[in-house]
Amino acid sequence: MTKDEIAILMYIKNLLSDLVYMNGVIATELTKITENLAALRHGEDFLERSPCIEEHNRLNSSILDVVKRHFKNEQFNATLEKHVLKHLEGLEK
Repeated sequence: MTKDEIAILMYIKNLLSDLVYMNGVIATELTKITENLAALRHGEDFLERSPCIEEHNRLNSSILDVVKRHFKNEQFNATLEKHVLKHLEGLEK
């Protein structure tokens, strides 16, 4: 493999890694948007009675695991995790 081919492969690898991170952000935020819309439409009590919150928490946890596995930037991963956990703490109140 030539030096140029290796450089292209590394570029693609880094690009895919960045896309994994961005998709993780989008996925966790869409989950929160869905919860907010359900609360607006049906009321907060609906969400409290629904199994969705627990399911969303598990989904967000899985999304964070995927991001950590494929995006090797601890600072960005910590920021995303802190943000997602902040959403989860707000649900517990």
